[in-house]
Amino acid sequence: MEINMVLSKRLNGYKPFLYNMTFNACKFIANPKSSPVVKFFYESFMSYSSVNHSCPYNHDLVLEKLPVDFINHRFTQILPFPEGQYLLEVRWLRSGSLLAVIKLYGLLS
Repeated sequence: MEINMVLSKRLNGYKPFLYNMTFNACKFIANPKSSPVVKFFYESFMSYSSVNHSCPYNHDLVLEKLPVDFINHRFTQILPFPEGQYLLEVRWLRSGSLLAVIKLYGLLS
């Protein structure tokens, strides 16, 4: 299972901002230290999702009850992002076929 993750910032439309990466999800879960950037995003959601286990992923993935204050702290205190409108687009692929696209929009002000 591969994941393509693109972080975009709104500047006359959403433009790529800092990160556009593709990684093997199963290899990352087995060794989270292999990618500090992916680890930062993973740690932002893992406690509130059903993604926090090793492969295979053969069930629905759920993200629920993610506190806004928690995300605000991670993106303003731990890794300070400039104010603005953001889009985190995550594409899930298996054997090159697109399985799902998740788009998370947010405003840092």
